[in-house]
Amino acid sequence: MSSDLVFPAQVILAFVTWSLLARWFLVPRLAGLPRETALQPLLAVHTLRYIGLVFLAPAATGPALAQSFALPAGLGTAIAGVLALISIALLRARSPLAIPVIWIFSVEGLADFANAFVQARSATVVAQLGAAYYVPIVIVPAAIVTHVMILGLLLRRRG
Repeated sequence: MSSDLVFPAQVILAFVTWSLLARWFLVPRLAGLPRETALQPLLAVHTLRYIGLVFLAPAATGPALAQSFALPAGLGTAIAGVLALISIALLRARSPLAIPVIWIFSVEGLADFANAFVQARSATVVAQLGAAYYVPIVIVPAAIVTHVMILGLLLRRRG
């Protein structure tokens, strides 16, 4: 079967799965928590975004992966992961910088995904992902679902 059919089906199933799991398990547990507390486990998902550096590892992806995709996707997602980790540290320290840094993380993290999507479409990347194929069908949907949840919490009034 062609990856033109399998890949989109896997991405759609991943979004449905992660959205339902978030609705069933995360939303009820985070609903009554203060915003600063509820943000931390959602940001924790993003601390693992260093995994995107796999796009820069030819042993995993193969040498045919377009560098116009691999470099910005790998570095952009790693930056988002570092910003998520810093955000958690700032929240735990009760720093007034926490929420502004989380906004920066959110903008950078979502821009990274948007750019990777555009680059992947124009460079026909899916066939060259190799062992990194799991990133867009497992990790990216989970990260986007939690990004949406983070934005919802950021837009929620403090009290």
